[in-house]
Amino acid sequence: MMVQDNKMASSKEENGNETGASSLPLKRVTWQSENCLSCKWFYPSDPLNADILSSGKCIHPSLQKFKLIVSGRDWCNLFAEISQEQIDQMQEKALGAEEK
Repeated sequence: MMVQDNKMASSKEENGNETGASSLPLKRVTWQSENCLSCKWFYPSDPLNADILSSGKCIHPSLQKFKLIVSGRDWCNLFAEISQEQIDQMQEKALGAEEK
């Protein structure tokens, strides 16, 4: 049985099945954590439903003059983590504007 299994494996290799390019290791996808969505300088276009694909303004004092529109998944070296209190204030402000 063992010999037969090895023989079958050899014929599969010769035919190109299950070996070669398909056996290359997959690229590893990593996620960078300090992105715009979690930055206090990011003001999403929809604060109530913001996610990494949402666009918004970068309101960092030194970058405001550029009127940057970034996505939640973007990042830069001016990152400053947003606090839960800031998130709550932003969402309350958005809710108030929605109710008017």
